[in-house]
Amino acid sequence: MPRQQPAAQRPVRRRSYDQFCASARALDSVGDRWTLLIVRELLAGPRRYTDLHADLPGVSTDVLASRLKDMEQGGLAVRRKLPPPAAASVYELTERGHGLLPVLAALAEWGAPALAERRPTDAVRAHWFALPLLRALTGLAQEGVLEVRLDEGEFHVRTGRGAAVEPYGFGPAPQPDARITLDAELCLELGRGDVTLAEAVKDGRIEVAGDGPLAAELGGG
Repeated sequence: MPRQQPAAQRPVRRRSYDQFCASARALDSVGDRWTLLIVRELLAGPRRYTDLHADLPGVSTDVLASRLKDMEQGGLAVRRKLPPPAAASVYELTERGHGLLPVLAALAEWGAPALAERRPTDAVRAHWFALPLLRALTGLAQEGVLEVRLDEGEFHVRTGRGAAVEPYGFGPAPQPDARITLDAELCLELGRGDVTLAEAVKDGRIEVAGDGPLAAELGGG
């Protein structure tokens, strides 16, 4: 009778569709509930487990830990320790994990019509509006960091060619090249293509602040 391997030495068995298809293989990695939303959070940069849990309302600690472990094993994310005095571990996306940005952007565009109104039970975070807003900012020529102010909070996005990695971040930018103030509904309209950035600025629905080239481009100068 063959000896059974100790649990710690057994190979990890991942759920699979067992189909020789690129879409099926992709869903083997990111098809579990919460995985893509964890990617959404990590696109903004390294995050501690407690921060991820706080910005993913509804996920249990067990499920979050399991999904992060799966993402590490699947090559989508890594965990590393911050140098002193932080003494904390953070999770961050690998290059393959960052490759899911267009997937999430497409999902955000496809799901935008379902956001006709906010339900009383809906949680909201300001940075969740970064993905739809990125679509409206893709035509900007100037590279820089743009701070975005909403009633729900602040986040920042990177414009131009420098937006390939960590395209957005949490909270106000330390040294933004420009700043815009608008509301969440307009972010969604921009993401759906109902209005252009230039039209919203011209109509006074976006307030632009700053003195550099990025602010000038946003203001139509």
